[in-house]
Amino acid sequence: MSLRARFMDDLKTAMKAGQSEKVGTIRMITAKLKDVDIAGRAKGEDQVSDEAVIAMLRGMIKSRTESAAMYLKGGRPELAEKEEAEIAIIRDYLPPDLDDATLEAAVREAIERTDATSMKDMGKVMAALKEQFGAALNPASASPVVRARLSA
Repeated sequence: MSLRARFMDDLKTAMKAGQSEKVGTIRMITAKLKDVDIAGRAKGEDQVSDEAVIAMLRGMIKSRTESAAMYLKGGRPELAEKEEAEIAIIRDYLPPDLDDATLEAAVREAIERTDATSMKDMGKVMAALKEQFGAALNPASASPVVRARLSA
């Protein structure tokens, strides 16, 4: 089942169950998805791929994480909790992250495959990882591992 179909199915289920927070979050996701689709039309795409949708979801999580931190810093824990609840709902649509051992081994292999020797080669290594794992790769978790390996 595509992510788009899952959004619609989950929206219907949440509406029937009276889960207003989940309904609001899924509607926010679909609105953002429409914006991404409209931006993709300039490139000649009617609908963006599931990989682009996953990238959009990761961006939504990143912005909500930053907002939650600012709310906590500003003394608004109730708003931070709302952001955290939205993050939890959005995470349900992402593929599971790679475990540490798998990520470490993949980074080692990608560095060898691309003959990377310094931080200048980080882009090549990240591109190789993205090609290998596609949407399953979370760049936010892979980047520090690659950086640590190339700095050593």
